[in-house]
Parts: sequence; C-alpha cells; structure tokens
Amino acid sequence: MARETSAGAEDAVDRILKQWRLERPDLALEAMATIGRLKRCAQLLQRRLEARFEQFGLSAWEFDVLATLRRSGEPYCLSPSALLNSLMVSSGTMTHRMQRLESAGWVERVPNPEDARSLLLRLSPQGLALIDQAVEAHVANEEAILAPLKSSEWRALDAGLVALLATLEPAAS
Repeated sequence: MARETSAGAEDAVDRILKQWRLERPDLALEAMATIGRLKRCAQLLQRRLEARFEQFGLSAWEFDVLATLRRSGEPYCLSPSALLNSLMVSSGTMTHRMQRLESAGWVERVPNPEDARSLLLRLSPQGLALIDQAVEAHVANEEAILAPLKSSEWRALDAGLVALLATLEPAAS
C-alpha cells in the first residue's frame, strides 16, 4: 500500500518500495522506507546547503572547517588534531585542507604557545568575516528548508532524530 505525500504524489522511496513489494512481498519494508527517506532527505539537504555555501565561494568542507574554528571561540584557533577529531577526516586530508584554506587567506598557521614544535590553525580576519556572513545565511537557509513543516512536525522530527542518534552514536564509538 503506497503512502501519498501531502502534495498527493508518491515520493521516490514509495516507487522503490512498490518495486520491492512486487518482487519480494514477503519482506517487511517499514525500516527500508524510513531509512530510505532519511538517505534521500540527506542527499537533497546536502544539495541545498552546498548551493548556499557556493554563494560565498565555499565548499561544504571549507564551511565546516571555518565554522569549527569560529565556534571554538576567540582566538578562533585550534590544533590540527582538534580539527581532525571534530571533522572526522584523515590527517593527510586535513593537511591538504589546511594548505588550501591558508592559500585562500581564510586561515593562518600560528605557533602553539603550549608546544613550540607545533602550529595551530587560526581564522584570519578575512576568514572570520567570511564565516560570520556564511553562517548567518546558512542558518536562514536551514530555517527556510524546514519552514514548510508545522512546528509540531518539526519538533516530532527532531525528537525522533535525537532518539535515533542516541542509538547510533554509541555503536560508532
């Protein structure tokens, strides 16, 4: 039995489920439906988020690094290992990214006052101005994306995702 959206049309996941029901009517597909919709939403959300970042000349990973530095508080400075932990990328990837951000003038490497052998990554004044503008636009974009939902739907969605994350995150540790 296909579910209809509020617009009256089947979504992409409904069409996939319909095919599975024909081929494998013995399967319980409720979990596939939910996870399929989560994955589809993630793909569509990523496109909309990236389109906003591009308005500022940023890729998603550049936004993530600059935002991580910005939300760390003054002096907007972190060690590469702290960035690695926050962004979950390899050290080789992080080194390459730091070089690209530095050459763009958005970050600078500064001596670590606690360890003379290492450097910290700090937002440059240009990077700080850029991320402050970009994050304001990002928050407005996220609000616009969720605006079609009723506040009760939005709260229920958030509560469900909180519960799901609580079951997934311990397993990822």
